[in-house]
Amino acid sequence: MAFLLTSISCVTLLICACYYWIMRRYSYWKNKGIASPKPSIPFGNIRNTVLGAKQIGVDFSDIYNNNKTEDYVGVYMVLKPTLVINNLDLIKTALTKDFVHFSDHGLPFDEEAEPISGHLFNVGGAKWKNLRAKLTPTFTSSRMRSMFDVVHDCAAEVAKHLDQCTEDDLDVKEILATFGNDVIASCAFGVELNTFKNPDDKFRKMGRRIFKQSPLEEIVNVFDFFLPNVITKFKPMILGREVEEFFYSIVEQTVNFREKNGIVRNDFMQLLIQLKNTGSISEEGVDKSEAPPDDGTRLTMMQLAAQVFVFFIAGFETSSTTASFALYELALNPDVQKTLTDEIDDILAKHDGKITYDSLGEMTYLTKVIEETLRKYPPLPVLFRICTKDYILPDTNIKIEKDTPVMIPVYGIQRDPDIYPNPNKFDPERFTPENKAARHHFAYLPFGEGPRICIGSRFGMMQTKLGLATFLSKYEVSVCDKTLIPMEYDKRSFVLTSNGGLWLKLKRRSK
Repeated sequence: MAFLLTSISCVTLLICACYYWIMRRYSYWKNKGIASPKPSIPFGNIRNTVLGAKQIGVDFSDIYNNNKTEDYVGVYMVLKPTLVINNLDLIKTALTKDFVHFSDHGLPFDEEAEPISGHLFNVGGAKWKNLRAKLTPTFTSSRMRSMFDVVHDCAAEVAKHLDQCTEDDLDVKEILATFGNDVIASCAFGVELNTFKNPDDKFRKMGRRIFKQSPLEEIVNVFDFFLPNVITKFKPMILGREVEEFFYSIVEQTVNFREKNGIVRNDFMQLLIQLKNTGSISEEGVDKSEAPPDDGTRLTMMQLAAQVFVFFIAGFETSSTTASFALYELALNPDVQKTLTDEIDDILAKHDGKITYDSLGEMTYLTKVIEETLRKYPPLPVLFRICTKDYILPDTNIKIEKDTPVMIPVYGIQRDPDIYPNPNKFDPERFTPENKAARHHFAYLPFGEGPRICIGSRFGMMQTKLGLATFLSKYEVSVCDKTLIPMEYDKRSFVLTSNGGLWLKLKRRSK
């Protein structure tokens, strides 16, 4: 009996000690004089995100909307004190003027345990700066023009597939994901696929594998994100290396085959091969001169594979979901669709009916449609940063300590009625030059901003514009019985995407 009472007392004391420690933890922002919504044990302020009740962008949008009068607000991601910045001027300062304090994403990864995770999006500090400088020349306008034909060939397969479809109701999300898969496979991996003819291709399966996780993977990634460094080193042992080994194998085979046979293509892979062999990219895109001695600036094969991998995960999902959301809004807004198809018809008539790099550049209304789509549905609905060294908030004596996560609620800002009146209305005219100039520049952040702005935004826009122009030059879209009205998001995905397919009715246009 005495043992039982002692055990109960010890357990009670332990529970009380844990409760006391957590409550002290949850007083962190109050002690700094920063407003903070009341957290709940054990999830802090992100219970809905952790439990899958809300998509993370929507969850942080609620925090933004409930605290708009504050320039910043302190929240708790489980037990981690996190600063949410609401003020647009302060966001601008953090992402530009004081970028040195917020240069890293701060996402958990271990390059030794998972070598393929050492890519541009994850790495920070001097390593990121050097890598960014090397990779920036791969995304210039001239490079985009040189890669246009590769993307166009993939779009032509979309057109062939649609011509052969016998059903009116189609999952446009799957069609555009297949298009995106083939584009990235061709441009980044140098692998020519036709997934419309081979839907069970292993490359496509691996793409699905990345973005459609098992329950175990979801649990591991949630804990890894909200409790950084707890299980990062053990992830490969828990989840295996199937994806990493597959993509590394493809990259290695492609590089070796090209180098052995002297094959050169206008794609990302070729530019990365230059970085592997010479440490820099030549103006012509192909450097046939003798390679200089390795001074440590060249990419290793694994570093090359890591960059190709991030091109895939960043370019495949974001561009395809943006294009599918655009078609969804066009189906709901036939007047906007009519204006856009008229523009496409008029411009293609000037170019002998052909979609070219130059003809896409002339489609200004198409650009506005995509920009408005990115406003309503930003692929990354929350921007992640981490304070890399102690920072004093402007006009205060409040210190934000090193390693404090910082969140920018993009979805909330871009749906704010004080910035975008009637924000749920789809209105491409918000993005006329005059309207854009009248708004705060940092009220629109689908690609981020500052030195760490998305390096592949040009390529993503080209891919999205080409996919939509190909679609709408021949077909009109409308809602069907399976269309999600209102839109439902996948609550487990960090990328803003629809919950399941995105079904619309397609009808061949009569011109």
